[in-house]
Amino acid sequence: MASPEPTDPAGFLREHLASASPDLLRDMVKTFAEALMSAEADAICGAPYGQRSDERVNSRNGYRTREWDTRAGTMELAIPKLRQGSYFPDWLLQHRRRAEQALVSVVATSYLLGVSTRRVEKLVEQLGVKQLSKSQVSQMAAHLDAQVEAFRNRPLDSGHYTFVWADALTMKVREAGRTVNVHGLVAVGVNADGGREVLGLDIASDEDGAGWLAFLRSLTARGLSGVKLVISDAHRGLVAAIGAALPGAGWQRCRTHYLRNLLTKVPKTAQPWVATLVRTIFDQPDAASVHDQHTRVVDTIEQRFPTAAEHLDTARHDLLAFTAYPREIWRQIWSNNPQERLNKEIRRRTDVVGIFPNRAAIIRLVGAVLAEQTDEWTETRRYMGLDLLNRARLTTTDTDRNNDTDNPPMTIAA
Repeated sequence: MASPEPTDPAGFLREHLASASPDLLRDMVKTFAEALMSAEADAICGAPYGQRSDERVNSRNGYRTREWDTRAGTMELAIPKLRQGSYFPDWLLQHRRRAEQALVSVVATSYLLGVSTRRVEKLVEQLGVKQLSKSQVSQMAAHLDAQVEAFRNRPLDSGHYTFVWADALTMKVREAGRTVNVHGLVAVGVNADGGREVLGLDIASDEDGAGWLAFLRSLTARGLSGVKLVISDAHRGLVAAIGAALPGAGWQRCRTHYLRNLLTKVPKTAQPWVATLVRTIFDQPDAASVHDQHTRVVDTIEQRFPTAAEHLDTARHDLLAFTAYPREIWRQIWSNNPQERLNKEIRRRTDVVGIFPNRAAIIRLVGAVLAEQTDEWTETRRYMGLDLLNRARLTTTDTDRNNDTDNPPMTIAA
């Protein structure tokens, strides 16, 4: 390619401002980028373009074109060539990647916000960027991996996490040529400052005890300690995993999920009546009244639906574990509703994707969402007051007493 004379940026700007070209921004970006590359090539050569000099150590050898995708659209850049060696503007482009670095951030952010790769492709086409494939979008989004990995493996050194909510979400992923269901295990805790934070994320093939045990042990390995109560649905194997990985922690069965399970034990016409009765258990002013009302509700339901009454009576200990803690925080710890709101935000992003290509893609997207949510929680007011947390830590529960009985103090022989 012939070597064109470098354009004067100032004159070019005056000319196009006067003509008010609709492609002004694109032309300006192109001109300034080429002017900067030309100046850098002159510095490498030791002398300006077209000038004789004793200090010259190299000379130009024309230009090569390369497409450059920017927010102003796709443009062809003229990159200087040298007679000896090679020149490449690493500060502007990366080898084998045509996208401007700012555009990479735009694409990755769109992916994080739940925009599908197909929609991202259409979005950048509207910006003037041509031929950006879905695979390129996914590659750009992969730069989130380092940030997500640091978030997932950060030390949990904010003191005691008195309350922990745990839940699992089912997602679809392609593995070995098949579409299978995997489970995203998520834990949220209240730290020593009374603020909420996402403690961890992991992907398990099944929602069994082994998956939960490995997940909880990974949290304790990172520093999770001081847990008094875990709030969750009745996931398979979770209760046993809590006892193994978090000795001394109790379990609160989510009242919302439990009520749905209980209503399956009665006819549909009686479900509103049973639901109203069960809710009165949680409307009592103190712990003793809650337990008394639970007994009355069991007796009332037993007259019509003995199976449902037995189910409710069996769940007494797990359903009323919250009563051991200060009355002011009952509403926050008697159900998994706080995490359900977080799950809705995760679903809003993952439903756009549908089927993930691999587990790493799930961790990338969901992990970024959780890191973003943790940052938002950090900037908001405390979820629990410090005085209430201190009182909760001093609470002695049945679990604590059982642990003391099972593990009596050791005596040292004289």
